[in-house]
Amino acid sequence: MGSADVVPGVSGGTIAFITGIYTELLDSIKSVNLQTLVLLFKKGPKAAWKAANGTFLATLLAGILTAILTLAKLIHYLLDQHAVLLWSFFFGLILASSLHMAKQIKQWQPLTLASLLIGVFIAAFISIASPTSIEANYLNIFLAGSIAICAMILPGISGSFILLLMGLYAPVLAAVKGLQLDIMLIFALGAGLGLILFSRLLSWLLHHYQDLMFSLLTGFMLGALLKVWPWKETISYRLNSKGVEVPFEQLNRIPEWSSSDQIVWAVALVCVGFASVLLLEKFSSYEKNEKV
Repeated sequence: MGSADVVPGVSGGTIAFITGIYTELLDSIKSVNLQTLVLLFKKGPKAAWKAANGTFLATLLAGILTAILTLAKLIHYLLDQHAVLLWSFFFGLILASSLHMAKQIKQWQPLTLASLLIGVFIAAFISIASPTSIEANYLNIFLAGSIAICAMILPGISGSFILLLMGLYAPVLAAVKGLQLDIMLIFALGAGLGLILFSRLLSWLLHHYQDLMFSLLTGFMLGALLKVWPWKETISYRLNSKGVEVPFEQLNRIPEWSSSDQIVWAVALVCVGFASVLLLEKFSSYEKNEKV
């Protein structure tokens, strides 16, 4: 999830779903509430930790932070030097993930299909939207944190890409690298509030309208394929926190057959990404059967 969240256009929520922890993740975040706080004072840390599924959340958070700290440079290097190959892998990953999620839908109805199409439209619109520029004041940083974290836990919608669209990706990244504690705190407060409120809503919807939500999330992932299409043409650039020009606005294009070697590798990595999801799906099914 940490590796995915580093890449603008790829969602950590997608990884959570294909590894089979998505529902548990939402329910665990939802359980961090006032009741858990009361339990902490009445019965002690052990009871509160158990009620909040603390071991699961702590292990997951440790994995995310470890990936961000150790793999962020590698991911950014691959985006810079081997973008087509990296996007190809994620294209296969997300394509297989959308099919995996669609298989969870128990009954297809007109309303379910409508939900799927709405999801495709929303994700596609976000994927092709032109970035804006918003002033990096405290209020906007707070709102950016709350919106980006919601996107991060939605399969198919990238929190870092939402920050790019808002024009706040560079200021937030610069604040983290420069240890600007005021900006980091405001962003974290917004993210915390957004995570607590949105996870409760999403968990409730998944438990009460499962087919509709799965079809909507399937649509999100199908629409996100526009963003992770491997072959792109850059039409504008921005300066990153190091003052280096990096792609800002990009358009999808058809690959040139003159670069046939790269196309072969790209198709191979699409297959690797696709197969990775199938393997995770089989592994998750095996673990469930073992528990039974």
